[in-house]
Amino acid sequence: MSDTPSEIILHNYPQSPVAEKARIAFGIKGLSWRSVEIPRLPPKPMLTLLTGGYRRTPVMQIGADIYCDTQCILRELERRHPSPTFFPTTDAGLMWCLSRWTDGPIFDLAVQVVLGSAGDGLPQDFAEDRGRLYFGADWAEGLKAANANLPHLAAQFRAPLSWANDQMSDGRKFLLGDAPAAIDAQLYHAIWFLRGRWDRGPAFLSEFTHMLRWEDNIREIGHGTMTEMSAQEAIDRAAASEPTTQEQSDPLDPQGLKPGMRVTVSPDLDGGEQPVEGVVIGVNCDTISLGRHEADIGKICVHFPRAGYRVSIMGE
Repeated sequence: MSDTPSEIILHNYPQSPVAEKARIAFGIKGLSWRSVEIPRLPPKPMLTLLTGGYRRTPVMQIGADIYCDTQCILRELERRHPSPTFFPTTDAGLMWCLSRWTDGPIFDLAVQVVLGSAGDGLPQDFAEDRGRLYFGADWAEGLKAANANLPHLAAQFRAPLSWANDQMSDGRKFLLGDAPAAIDAQLYHAIWFLRGRWDRGPAFLSEFTHMLRWEDNIREIGHGTMTEMSAQEAIDRAAASEPTTQEQSDPLDPQGLKPGMRVTVSPDLDGGEQPVEGVVIGVNCDTISLGRHEADIGKICVHFPRAGYRVSIMGE
C-alpha cells in the first residue's frame, strides 16, 4: 500500500457497530484502508488530538482532513471514489432520509436492547460511559428502564425488521436490488450489533428468513483491504499533510454561518462530551468544516454533519 496523504485511515475498534457500518462501506467500494485501533473508553488522547475533542467512533482521516460521524465519512467516500456508487438507484435523497431513521431510532433501539439486557452485568465504567452517551445525564435510570422494558423494545425492533424482510422477499440480493447501497450498510450495523451483543439476538432474528440471506450477502462484501497503522503514524501523517478543504459559503444558512467565524460543534444529545472549537472553513446544508491548529501537528480540518449536531457561534 502506498504511503500517500490520500490514504484512508479509520480510527475504530473491532466491536464498534458504527465502525462496522464504515467497514462495510469500504467493502462496497472495494477500498484499501489503514486501521488505527482506538480505546473503547475515554480518554482517547491520540484521537482527540486530531478531532479537537470529539471522541465517538469511528473517525476517518485522510491526510490532515478529519471526518467525524459516518454521515461525513460516507459522503466523502462517495465524492472521492464515486464508482461503485453508494447510490445505485435514483433515490439518493430518500436513502439519506432513511439513514436518519437507521442511525437514529433503529440504532437507539438496538442500544437499548443490548445495554438493557446486560443489566448489572455491564462493567461500571462501560455502563457509565455508554449510558451517558446514549441515555443522557440520567443514564442510570435509562438503563433500568431499558432492562424493565425489554419485551416492548424487542417488539419495536421486530416491526421494522418485518418491513425490511418484506422488501427482500422477491429474492433481491440487497435492499434496493442487486447492487449494495449505503442504506444496506446503514441498516446492517444495527442488526450486526443486535446479533453479536444480545444473547437472544440470533433467535430473535431467525424469524426473518429473507433478512438472514441479506445478512449473508452483506458479510460476503467484506471490509475491503485493511492493514494496521499505529496512532502515532496517523498523527505523523496529519503533521506531514495540509488540509485540502476549500472555503465554501452558504448564503441561505439559517444560522448565518460564514467562513472565518469561530464556532463550537457538538452532538445534539448531551453525552457529557467536549465541544470542538474551530474556525469555519466551509459550510452547507450537510456539512460544516472547521479549521484548527494543533501545536504538534499544524493545520487540521475537522468535518461534521449538520444533521444531529449543534453549531454554536462563540461570543453569542
